[in-house]
Amino acid sequence: MSLSNLDVTGFYALLKREVLRFVRRPRNTFVPPFITNVLYFSVFGVILGERINEIAGVPYILFILPGLIVLGAVSNAFENASFSIFHGRWNRYIEEALTSPLSYTSMVGAYVLSSATRGILVGALVALIGVAFTTVGVAQPFYLVAFMLVITLLFAGFGVIGGLWADDFDDLTMMNQFILRPLVFFGGVFYSLNEIPGIFRQASLANPMVYMVNGVRYGFLGVSEVNPNISLAVLSLLTLVVVVVNIVLFRRGYGLTD
Repeated sequence: MSLSNLDVTGFYALLKREVLRFVRRPRNTFVPPFITNVLYFSVFGVILGERINEIAGVPYILFILPGLIVLGAVSNAFENASFSIFHGRWNRYIEEALTSPLSYTSMVGAYVLSSATRGILVGALVALIGVAFTTVGVAQPFYLVAFMLVITLLFAGFGVIGGLWADDFDDLTMMNQFILRPLVFFGGVFYSLNEIPGIFRQASLANPMVYMVNGVRYGFLGVSEVNPNISLAVLSLLTLVVVVVNIVLFRRGYGLTD
């Protein structure tokens, strides 16, 4: 068997292991986002939505759907990658991958793709929950698929960095709860940028989540407060950069070796 075949086989084996790791634990993977998003749709979509009625020309419950999908997708992609890398370091079984014939590109690819898969599955689950509360259509399927792929790959890549950097499990919780989620909530999930004063609107444009939420919203509703083409191009470039950083960190052994 050639080295390239070994690399492909090893990549598939590591990818399969990482996917099965979260698929076999549905109570941890799918139940929490299911319960959380039922509450979001019930409180914000139904109760608050009756008072707000419409925003940006669409029903409020439909307006918040893309943001909730982004929240679930990126949170789970980040969490899966960071936990998997850190847990492997903590229990030292990541050394099995490091001593295998796998290239660093294949190792990073397996961790990133498996985590992005979890993010997309959770995003799809949130969309299904939304169907139970409102009528959901897809205005721009290409943009919807493209943005979902890019943002989950991007945050899976960030999760790899987080997993390499973290010194304990509290660091993982801090990154997810005190950095990632606030960025999403202030990324236009529950409100339109046009509804906030000028200086705060300009400050919001510095938040990358604004472009992700609006990109997915454009995919569903055909409505966006920022240019979706520019957003997709910039996010795609950022994703490529982050994945390259992942490979460089693996090659240098950052966080992997004492």
